[in-house]
Amino acid sequence: MRFDEATLFVFMLAAFLGFELIRRVSPLLHTPLMSLTNAISAIAVVGAIVILGEKDAPALSRVLGFVAVTASTINLVSGFLITDRMLKMFKKREPQKP
Repeated sequence: MRFDEATLFVFMLAAFLGFELIRRVSPLLHTPLMSLTNAISAIAVVGAIVILGEKDAPALSRVLGFVAVTASTINLVSGFLITDRMLKMFKKREPQKP
């Protein structure tokens, strides 16, 4: 795979647009946004596993694939835990019995 200026430009543009999009999201939409980012992270895990499974992959690709699997899995699990915690805040609590 060859990286050139166009690839770097697309990456920087995507990073900037993603940051601006998430920064301007209303607080009411954070839970659906977290669900969407969890889905994207799951796709990243699958892609990284495919890279790790390549028979003739260079060592750098394998190392970066391992880092991607680790980071995406941490992001995925913590995203689900945060979403679950946020949803528990909206459940009605039963009154305590004396």
